[in-house]
Amino acid sequence: MIYPENFELKIGFTEVRSILRERCLSSLGKSRVDEMTFSSDAETVNEWHAQTDELRLLLEANPDFPLSNIYDVRESVSRARIANTHLEEDEFFDLRRSLDTIHRIVQILHPDNPEQRVGQALFLLADGIATFPHLVQRIDQVIDKFGHMRDTASPELQRIRRELVRAEGSVSRTLHGILRAAQAEGIVDKDVTPAVRDGRLVIPVAPGLKRRINGIVHDESATGRTVFVEPTEVVEANNHIRELESEERQEMIRILTALTQHVRPNVREILDSFHFLGVMDFLQAKVQLGKNLRAISPQLKATPHIDWIEARHPLLEKQLASRGGKIVPLGITLTPEKHILMISGPNAGGKSVCLKTVGLLQYMLQCGVPVPVSERSTCGIFDDVMIDIGDEQSLENDLSTYSSHLLNMKNMMKQANDRTLILIDEFGTGTEPQIGGAIAESVLDKFCSKGAWGVITTHYQNLKHFADTHPGVANGAMLYDRHEMRALFQLAIGRPGSSFAIEIARKIGLPEDVIAEASEIVGSDYIQSDKYFQDIVRDKRYWEGKRQTIHQREKDMEKTIARYEQEIKELQQQRREIVAKAKADASELLRESNRRIENAIREIRERQAEKEATKKIREELHQFEQVVKDEQPSGGKKAHGLLSDDDFEKKVEQLRQRKERKEKRKQEKAEKALQPQKQTEFTAKLSVDKAEKILAVGDTVRIRGLKSTGVIESIDGQMCTVVFGDMRSKMRLHRLESVTSSNEEPSRSNETAYQVSRATRDTIDNHKKNFHQDLDVRGMRGDEALNAVQYFIDDAILVGMSRVRILHGKGNGILRNLIRQYLATVPNVEHYADEHVQFGGAGITVVDL
Repeated sequence: MIYPENFELKIGFTEVRSILRERCLSSLGKSRVDEMTFSSDAETVNEWHAQTDELRLLLEANPDFPLSNIYDVRESVSRARIANTHLEEDEFFDLRRSLDTIHRIVQILHPDNPEQRVGQALFLLADGIATFPHLVQRIDQVIDKFGHMRDTASPELQRIRRELVRAEGSVSRTLHGILRAAQAEGIVDKDVTPAVRDGRLVIPVAPGLKRRINGIVHDESATGRTVFVEPTEVVEANNHIRELESEERQEMIRILTALTQHVRPNVREILDSFHFLGVMDFLQAKVQLGKNLRAISPQLKATPHIDWIEARHPLLEKQLASRGGKIVPLGITLTPEKHILMISGPNAGGKSVCLKTVGLLQYMLQCGVPVPVSERSTCGIFDDVMIDIGDEQSLENDLSTYSSHLLNMKNMMKQANDRTLILIDEFGTGTEPQIGGAIAESVLDKFCSKGAWGVITTHYQNLKHFADTHPGVANGAMLYDRHEMRALFQLAIGRPGSSFAIEIARKIGLPEDVIAEASEIVGSDYIQSDKYFQDIVRDKRYWEGKRQTIHQREKDMEKTIARYEQEIKELQQQRREIVAKAKADASELLRESNRRIENAIREIRERQAEKEATKKIREELHQFEQVVKDEQPSGGKKAHGLLSDDDFEKKVEQLRQRKERKEKRKQEKAEKALQPQKQTEFTAKLSVDKAEKILAVGDTVRIRGLKSTGVIESIDGQMCTVVFGDMRSKMRLHRLESVTSSNEEPSRSNETAYQVSRATRDTIDNHKKNFHQDLDVRGMRGDEALNAVQYFIDDAILVGMSRVRILHGKGNGILRNLIRQYLATVPNVEHYADEHVQFGGAGITVVDL
């Protein structure tokens, strides 16, 4: 139900409908715009939006999509039902082009190969649509590409047109001869040419000279200075031409009548196809409107719901853009927990615009029109939308302003239910404020009891207090900068707004003494409380901005640190590669040196008697030594590769000491890690020679200190997978003990061992059996969500879970940030991040423990 009857006019949808009509390519699409209606069926509305979205993607991928030739010939096709009637040439031409467009569209939307489908919604839309390629082919045989009948449409038509051309040529030659003779005699001016009157060729002559040319006067000009004479020599020829033209027309009618007989049996199917073509024209108009408004076609829930991010009033945005202005987007949320929003704030602060934005966008949604909101928004379906905006005085019905409002309230209370959206502007105004506010509060309570949804604007304090004290109602404020004295047009949900009457009166220029007297009448306490409240709002907005800035800088710092760490890793890798290469070169040089020395010694021993040969070998060895020295860094000492002997020895000693320190730290860390393990062990060694049993796959085990048993499924190093009932869990081997080895009573050694009570074990086991790895905190307040997350993480650590998931939703990211700030303080949390985009993305946080 839509209430009242002028609903579309009040919210501005009449203008949206007009803009949509302008974007249609033919009257086919315009008629679909006129027939567009509000629907409360979620499946139907989602199908409309799916069709629009799929066509948008198709047009972006295929700019040559066949939508250029769309003509409305439904009236002509309907006339073809009558026997012995025919369509004219231009009607067949438009029919042919439209049928060809339908055929090409259906081929794209409903291909024979299922793999080539472009979308399910458009596929279903084109399913069953008849195409007429044979009729198009038949029309092409008669009508050419310019919309005229072909000479070859029939042999008789071809004969008539040939004879007609010959006759017209003969008349033209005869008339030109008479005209040249008349020009030579001065009867006709030199620049005069033959004219056509009533389909006959004539000569223009001055009235005083008309008798000098034998013939028939057919017409005269509007000024009376020229008469048109048909010479006697061409009268018979012109009569013959008229006869041929009549024969041509009769033959054309016969051909068109025969062609119409091919249309007559298919009139119903053709009209259905043109209905489909009108829908496609309508859809492309919605696509163009969506691009112009930067709007989307969302998926709607079947239940009432409003969670709009960056919602914009399309008409206001268009108006501001024409003046070079920019609209301020709104964030509007209505949930089952807070289904009525009470908006307050200064006059001209945007309350009514916010109200009309909700009404217009929801109506557009349920009419299948794209809406200008963010893609992160979620939308729902309402059965009824009712509005009370503006002055409804009526002299005819004897209604005052307040009476009209009360009549609207009566109808709304009568029809409202939990699927009704109510929009009321300036709730309770129009009468004495005290009684008006009381009646408004009573009506609002009635709406709450019926579970109705709504957006209501007001200035009454009692309605603001009502919103604070009732769980289903939320306050909202249109923000106002008191220092700059201007409206911010921003909606803040969760707190009431101020009317800023004193500030606005002072800005307008009301006398200061009048303002002072009004302030005294109201009372300083009221003025100061309102001022303090707005200061709090301003400070909160300031610190929220600061917090966002700090959060952004922290993210930037994390990115910078990560970049530096990556660069350090790369430098260390490069350094390792350089050192390795230097060591390899030094080793090769050492091997070469040893080889040459050994060769030299061997040759000297073999040639002791030959002093010349020995001398030559020594010289060669000396030359090699000089080459090695030239390749070494400057310095008098012998070097190994890039370092001198002393530096090389120092470096080796430093490496040895560093390695010893590292091993020592590792040993100390291992011993430190074993201390709590020793303290939490429940059993000591039964004897010196009785060693602890080595666990293997298939062994029955339990967690030390607990009584629930499981079976080891797999072992990977120090980690293993254990099956406890229907649950698998990963944990370290040292946390487990064999059931057989633990049946005996543990000996009480002098070490700090302790034993867990049976009640504690039962509690832990119950937690483990009933624990779920997912926690849903969507819809909770911040403190409620943090409390739930704390208990959840504690339980997860207790039962030994390695990974859990927290579902908090996307929204504005406030709940997500609070949860992650807490997770960062928990020592057992090793890592947390967004879920994979296919499984929820930023709406879910995955926590590794």
